Amino acid sequence: MAGSSHGHTPAAWTGVTIAFIGFCVAGAFMVMAEPLGFWAGMAIVLLGGVVGMVMRSMGLGQPKDAHPVHQIAATREPAHAES
Repeated sequence: MAGSSHGHTPAAWTGVTIAFIGFCVAGAFMVMAEPLGFWAGMAIVLLGGVVGMVMRSMGLGQPKDAHPVHQIAATREPAHAES
């Protein structure tokens, strides 16, 4: 998908970065056999998703109609059945 801007938004980058940090925290605490720290890391992962959704709702994400699939479907003419 060369030229696609899918996911290249502040909301996507922020949500993924927070989730990545959460995975790193959870992984480190899993190796140390500390369940409380593991679940804290998993909470950070969920926080990344929430932050991404909030930022998208604030207008920092990709607009729904900007995806190429939606543009193609909107410009395509309806097919007529031949008799």
